[in-house]
Amino acid sequence: MQKIVECVPNFSEGRDLAVIKQITDEIEKVEGANLLDVDPGADTNRTVVTIVGAPDAVVEAAFRAIKKASEVIDMRLHTGAHPRMGATDVCPFIPVSNITMDECVELAKTLGKRVGDELEIPVYLYEYAASKPEWKNLANVRKGEYEGLYARFDDAYWKPDFGPAKFNASSGATAISARKFLVAYNVNLNTRDTKKATGIALDIREQGRGKRDGNGKIMKNADGTKMMTPGTLKSVKAVGWYIDEYNMAQVSINLTDTDITPIHIAFDEVCCQAEKRGLRVSGSEIVGMVPLKAMTDAGKYYLAKQNKSKGASTHELVRLAIQSMGLDEISPFIPDERIIEFRLAGDAQTNQLVTMKLNEFNDELASDSPAPGGGSVSALVSSMSVSLTAMVGLLTHGKKGYNDVWEEVERLGEDAQSLKDQLQFLVDVDTQSFNDVMSAMRLAKKTSTQIETRNEAIEMATKISANVPFKVMQLSFEAMKLARRMSQIGNQNSLSDAGVALLIAYAGFRGAAMNVQINLGDIQDKIFVSEMTTNVHQLKNDALTLYSQGLDDIEGKLAL
Repeated sequence: MQKIVECVPNFSEGRDLAVIKQITDEIEKVEGANLLDVDPGADTNRTVVTIVGAPDAVVEAAFRAIKKASEVIDMRLHTGAHPRMGATDVCPFIPVSNITMDECVELAKTLGKRVGDELEIPVYLYEYAASKPEWKNLANVRKGEYEGLYARFDDAYWKPDFGPAKFNASSGATAISARKFLVAYNVNLNTRDTKKATGIALDIREQGRGKRDGNGKIMKNADGTKMMTPGTLKSVKAVGWYIDEYNMAQVSINLTDTDITPIHIAFDEVCCQAEKRGLRVSGSEIVGMVPLKAMTDAGKYYLAKQNKSKGASTHELVRLAIQSMGLDEISPFIPDERIIEFRLAGDAQTNQLVTMKLNEFNDELASDSPAPGGGSVSALVSSMSVSLTAMVGLLTHGKKGYNDVWEEVERLGEDAQSLKDQLQFLVDVDTQSFNDVMSAMRLAKKTSTQIETRNEAIEMATKISANVPFKVMQLSFEAMKLARRMSQIGNQNSLSDAGVALLIAYAGFRGAAMNVQINLGDIQDKIFVSEMTTNVHQLKNDALTLYSQGLDDIEGKLAL
């Protein structure tokens, strides 16, 4: 599945929209990087930009934006309410989908080195990318702000991670990092009483509230600081406020690490605290965008609370999350606009095969175009196999007589849903890989250089066209395993469904194998061909054994 990373550079200009546009124009030139949001602030004289996309593309877009900012922003003239030390003040990378924090740290270092080397801007790494423990805190890195940079470089401690250890008067310095995704989240209360909303906020936030003695006075430590009673939720900041536009009070929350405190846990905790005060939570709102995982995790959480299987489809999990947390009370929560992965897929889906109606797909398949063809169909039928397996799981979970296997059945159902998404993605990838081979073959071939370039492009595209169906083979084999196991432990009233799942997964597997083999015949790299052939034969043997045993078992149970 595609790796998706978010980058949120902050530029020290929030008033001159023409300057801001010059910076964002550079971002929009980079294919694979999506400019999702531009948020200028006049008082802070600062603009927060959100870029999302493939890692390499996002790094390139961030670099171009930082370069342009160094050309159009002069820090010697800058004033604003927000702390800052450079034309590009901070530039964090945030993992969104199929990418780790460690990978984001490497992206931060890659960008930092390039900014330091090519733009001669001092770069400091902070948070997860920090080279010193005390630099994990951005406030420590930015201490003294722009005005304090000049004297900084006399101290070896302040040698930057990248770039020259000298004052850059125009651009200042830049802090680059990797950090967790921050979710801004507001919970709605059926009251206009700000004091009660604040009370809830103090009780749930990690910092908590000040301790009081028997007389109600704030208690203090020996050093004079307040003694605090920690709140109920970790990695949470919160305040209470009244929103005149909504005619209600809210608990406004920043979730700084949704792996520690997810959205749904924060929601339920506010519900609990509100009930203690005789209040009712009427809904909630997510400010800005949210990763898909945060929504599907919430959907699974509420299914579990209902004692139902978590092996539901992605769209059903999202629907349940929206409904359970009342995310559309104030305004419609449109998943295609508010969930990062859905937003990125929006434009691309216009011509995707998987978004077609069944009759439209069949009409396209029956046309005189060679793609889509057998490779895409193989991925599609295997995706239908795991859909059947997931269905059998849902018809088993919670059913009497199957109590001992509920947990395993649920796990099989979740795995099936994941495989379904991967295989559906490959339906279009297979067709695109074929089209890329055709494009390579149409390259010019009049000169020796052109011929060499064309041959290299064809070879590379053909290797990809072999690798894609091989991935379908691997996923189809996993689909066969799921169908086989579900036929053994799942609801036996749906045994025929599990049997069909096994049959069509094997059909998808063998169809994908044929597509690998036909592509191998056009590849010149003999080592690649030999290794791929060995892998294909081994996988075919394993799949045939699994299929034969599974089919015999199922048909034996179904025998009249």
